[in-house]
Amino acid sequence: MWEDAFSAAEIDAIEQYGDGLTQQKADLSGRRAAYDNIRITNVAWIERKPETAWLHARLEEIVLQLNSQFFGYELHGLAESLQYTIYHGAEGGHFDWHRDQGDAHEEPRKISLSLQLSDGSSYEGCTLELHSSGGVQAAPRKRGTLIAFPSYVLHRVTPIRSGIRKSLVVWAAGPEFR
Repeated sequence: MWEDAFSAAEIDAIEQYGDGLTQQKADLSGRRAAYDNIRITNVAWIERKPETAWLHARLEEIVLQLNSQFFGYELHGLAESLQYTIYHGAEGGHFDWHRDQGDAHEEPRKISLSLQLSDGSSYEGCTLELHSSGGVQAAPRKRGTLIAFPSYVLHRVTPIRSGIRKSLVVWAAGPEFR
């Protein structure tokens, strides 16, 4: 957990940029069948462009620092575009227990990161929970907090009851574990 990984102005800029993107109903690893019992959320993708280069560079720095300090994985960089994620209370947004595996043709995701963009008091429910050997742990809801964990850790986002929760989800990838 890294509180205040980004300033309030940077979080505002990420939200403003993400809100201007075309949102789509999220799927599971490219499969567009009906998965509403597993996942209901909207996503948009933040590609690396001149106006987002600062965000990609900062996240790459953060991943390198966290990996060096806590994980020690062999990484090749961020796995793909950044996922701007929006859970709407009116839709009962959620994402049931899962691991971040990605597509079979991509390098394995090794580190998952979730940046809390919304103020935790602006919505009810919609808690990021991690299931590790110590049991289920709820992630902090403070705006600007970055949560990093091994992508193989089971986690979920509980159903949102009201409001809107926004987050930025990022994955770092590398070769298969040995």
